[in-house]
Amino acid sequence: MQRADVPFSPLVPTRELLVDGLCLKVFDGHLESVSAHFEALSKAAFTRTEVARPETVGYKHWVTEVRLDALVRQPIYELSHRAAQSFAQPGETFRPYRAYTNVASYGDMLFTHTDCLPGMGDLTALWYICDEWDIEWGGETVFYDQQGELAAAVRPRPGRLAVFDGAILHAGRPPNRICYKPRYTFAIKFERVAQ
Repeated sequence: MQRADVPFSPLVPTRELLVDGLCLKVFDGHLESVSAHFEALSKAAFTRTEVARPETVGYKHWVTEVRLDALVRQPIYELSHRAAQSFAQPGETFRPYRAYTNVASYGDMLFTHTDCLPGMGDLTALWYICDEWDIEWGGETVFYDQQGELAAAVRPRPGRLAVFDGAILHAGRPPNRICYKPRYTFAIKFERVAQ
């Protein structure tokens, strides 16, 4: 899904971490139109239909889906794909299979979950879509090791992208009481495919 007129090069991460041998990369400074994305999301229609795990079906989250045919025409997709390709082995690429935005506010409950089964190699590209974010507002995405201990955390920053192996147990944290802004995270799920 790479345009022929655009030279391809993987993005270089700001930070790289390992959680039980699985990679988590953070990318900063690549999304130029963060405020426009934030403004668009403030007008989007969200439904309370997203579920973290089957046993949390009674606690649905707010979500708005993005059609894949529309996604692949957006500049944010190019950046996401380039970041995902930094995980690729020779002869493989990544293909999106789902894209959506979650929104969380103070008082929401977000549960721990994985995005794929162990060994599948699927990736999650998670964008923090905010025009500003204070460290005191919380809203981090936290990542756990196999013993259930906190292994890493990524805090929201305007236009920050976290890409990670979907088998890492993780959870978004809602904003703290003093934050009156929504926490928007735009997720693209990728699967590995042979080229």
